[in-house]
Amino acid sequence: MGNVDYVYPPVNVEASRRVAIPPPQPFITTIKNSLKETFFPDDPLRQFKNQPASRKLVLGLQYVFPIFEWGPRYTLDFLKSDLISGITIASLAIPQGISYAKLANLPPILGLYSSFIPPLVYAMMGSSRDLAVGTVAVASLLTASMLGAEVNATENPTLYLRLAFTATFFAGVFQALLGLFRLGFIVDFLSHATIVGFMAGAATVVCLQQLKGILGLEHFTTGTDIVSVMRSVFSQTHKWRWESGVLGCCFLFFLLITRYFSQKKPKFFWISAMAPLTSVILGSVLVYLTHAEKHGVQVIGELKKGLNPMSFGDLVFVSPYLSTAFKTGIITGIIALAEGIAVGRSFSMFKNYHIDGNKEMIAFGMMNIAGSCTSCYLTTGPFSRSAVNYNAGCKTAVSNIVMAIAVMFTLLFLTPLFHYTPLVVLSAIIIAAMLGLIKYEEAIHLWKVDKFDFVVCMSAYFGVVFGSVVIGLVLALALSVMRVLLFVARPKTFMLGNVPDSMAYRSVEQYTNASNIPGILILEIDAPIYFANSNYLRERIARWIDEEEDRVKASGESSLQYVILNMAGKCLINWSQELV
Repeated sequence: MGNVDYVYPPVNVEASRRVAIPPPQPFITTIKNSLKETFFPDDPLRQFKNQPASRKLVLGLQYVFPIFEWGPRYTLDFLKSDLISGITIASLAIPQGISYAKLANLPPILGLYSSFIPPLVYAMMGSSRDLAVGTVAVASLLTASMLGAEVNATENPTLYLRLAFTATFFAGVFQALLGLFRLGFIVDFLSHATIVGFMAGAATVVCLQQLKGILGLEHFTTGTDIVSVMRSVFSQTHKWRWESGVLGCCFLFFLLITRYFSQKKPKFFWISAMAPLTSVILGSVLVYLTHAEKHGVQVIGELKKGLNPMSFGDLVFVSPYLSTAFKTGIITGIIALAEGIAVGRSFSMFKNYHIDGNKEMIAFGMMNIAGSCTSCYLTTGPFSRSAVNYNAGCKTAVSNIVMAIAVMFTLLFLTPLFHYTPLVVLSAIIIAAMLGLIKYEEAIHLWKVDKFDFVVCMSAYFGVVFGSVVIGLVLALALSVMRVLLFVARPKTFMLGNVPDSMAYRSVEQYTNASNIPGILILEIDAPIYFANSNYLRERIARWIDEEEDRVKASGESSLQYVILNMAGKCLINWSQELV
């Protein structure tokens, strides 16, 4: 930064005439416009304007059930692609569903129930073509940790199961209300850094908890922090089963090798997609032939044959457990929304189509409400299953219908075949899936780009690993909200200088060749001005003036005459402040 003899550009008198102040808007008009921009930025009612009543009815039906919009255009070619995709994701959904149900301390059959009804509801109401609906590990872990703190799933399995259904019901109602009242922006407070750290921490905890299955332990801690888990593991070294350990390591190695191969050869994506089901089949055959269940290898046991039984009568709406189910439903519902919408938007960008976040929330909510009444627990759009669906070439949400039909066929005829499935294989499947959620490359990228985001990410991670899932989530959310508040309450201010041979004015910190204008201090404020930051800005501008006067006095230049505030793009200045 330096000072030169500045030549002021000629001023066009005609162009510099003052523009008349616009007339004030009526209060009702102002409120109406503000509410519209806040809650209806996409103007969803525009399509209903100037339409006859019959057409409005059709448009309304298509808006609530998008399947009636794209269904008439469905072709045989689409069916072929969706059929392949649906069968492929079903081969992944069946073993993952059983595994995640065990992770949530629920009967394994609930994992299959949850891959039958919710996908059918989403296929009718969802707007994503690529999202594959099912249970997820993080929501399963949250359910187990939050409900397990109040009710022991082993000692009182019936009450625990009823609370799981009730929590799912509350999660669905919460999700649907967020969509109906256009409050989807609340989920945006879960920043990318928060989600990366939280998911990695949850994945770490889930992997550590699978040591119970890998080592063949029967009794294990209900805590989710790393200290409790490791204490439980190493305090039972005399109960470790080498048979389970060998079997688990072999299947985990197989799953990781197939995933690595599919990543290197994307056209062979189906190999990693089929690997979990292949592991279940091989493990079941091996246990059946060797009678390994008599030598310490735990198996699933009998799975009830038949479709989902109704569970609306099992919902709990009385004390003292109502608050527990409500809290669990709200927290798991938020996490499920954040993951499902993020996954849906990611794949929609790849195919260049738009999904409505609020409609997605309603779809998620309705499928969880329906699921809670049909013996399902919380479902969303998991990334691993959706990635397989996308790579398999799905065209529409019919792939979810095909998957549901495949699961229905399994429930009706194939559940006895899972009797000898070893739990250690399910643990290996969960570990292989969770390792993909530990994205250390993104954490390194955050460190390079934004140190505060890195702190948020690591806070979420260590909060989950050393505290609990809830502590990590609350800590990360608090830091994210604090950053938003700091951004508006302590906005950045820049001193601008003229870039040589141009009419541009840029920050003198970033453009070292930008020069001061003698006698003039130009400042830019990087935020709207209102009550939360007005005092800070007044003090910061006074400090800029003092520093500039000291610099001018020391250099013997002409004294400071004017201070110019560049307010371009700052559309909000609170009326109650007297900044200048």
